[in-house]
Amino acid sequence: MAALHSPVPAHKVQKGLSPHPRIRNVIAVGSGKGGVGKSTTAVNLAVALQQLGARVGVLDADIYGPSVPAMLGLSGRPESPDNKSIEPMRAFGVETMSIGFLVDQDSPMIWRGPMATSALTQLFKDTRWDDLDYLIVDLPPGTGDIQLTLAQKIPVAGAVIVTTPQDIATLDARKALKMFEKVEVPVLGIVENMAVHTCSNCGHVEHLFGEGGGQRMAGQYGVPLLGSLPLDIGIREQGDVGTPIVAAAPGSAAARAYVAAAERMVEELGKRPRAGIPIVSSLV
Repeated sequence: MAALHSPVPAHKVQKGLSPHPRIRNVIAVGSGKGGVGKSTTAVNLAVALQQLGARVGVLDADIYGPSVPAMLGLSGRPESPDNKSIEPMRAFGVETMSIGFLVDQDSPMIWRGPMATSALTQLFKDTRWDDLDYLIVDLPPGTGDIQLTLAQKIPVAGAVIVTTPQDIATLDARKALKMFEKVEVPVLGIVENMAVHTCSNCGHVEHLFGEGGGQRMAGQYGVPLLGSLPLDIGIREQGDVGTPIVAAAPGSAAARAYVAAAERMVEELGKRPRAGIPIVSSLV
């Protein structure tokens, strides 16, 4: 595991926007559809970055179905020292904010688009982020209001697309990729999730959801394949108990795959133009 270089620079964001004064790089993690493991990927990438030596946060932008608190084993309400801003919750060295901390767990979010997008903007701006190198934004599925708000009001340095190998998933992932291109957010690469399953009893390897779909999509659109992640029961089990696999079993093949994907993501971001704003990193 190679440590990240210090200091971590801020990279260029969309026209008309400037990097957040306490966040060097916002990275959006999106997919064109649900059920591909996007939130699990976002959380494990964040923990992997933290293990590599970065200061990291996660913003759960899925207003209607927030799952990041459960995946990080967090509950309760965040503190507001001045009744205006919110202290992020923390787990595994990662700062986190989610609408899930502010509403009852069993209450459905019956909000129209403007209310949801306003909530996202407030969570981003009003959270007291503590000098982050990377803020991972876990987007909801699709290409709707939340994604548009992200592109227009939140300074994003790059995006990662999560897909599974089968054609029906990459079909929707292509839409997410094209959406980021249209709003001038660079796509840093594709993460292919649930790429291969190895039987825990006999060691037989199967591509249950097809093979090579992420690689073909990456080649078609000229973006890197950041990594192929396994379909591993440990990833699901650890996510359910609130301990990401990267933290629970750092030496496992699954954890190493997440770390490798995080390293490749940082490498691709490093190729992007810098913001030109001198922000001193607190990395040691």
